[in-house]
Amino acid sequence: MMIEILGPGCFKCQKLEEVTKQAVSELGIDAFINHITDYNGITNRGIMITPALVVDGVVKVAGKVPSLEEVKIFLGK
Repeated sequence: MMIEILGPGCFKCQKLEEVTKQAVSELGIDAFINHITDYNGITNRGIMITPALVVDGVVKVAGKVPSLEEVKIFLGK
């Protein structure tokens, strides 16, 4: 599974990465997590507000930090 965290590195972006890593760990998912901080990389994915969570190329959430349970749902478990 390919997971992308999109955001410049602000507090909310870091929190989303932390929650996502926790969800992956608790679910035992084999995933690669990539944090994209480059604005061109972010906007090229159609994201205009951060943070954003992209799972296997599909934007799951943008503009907020979802809860741990929400991230688990986004990851399909």
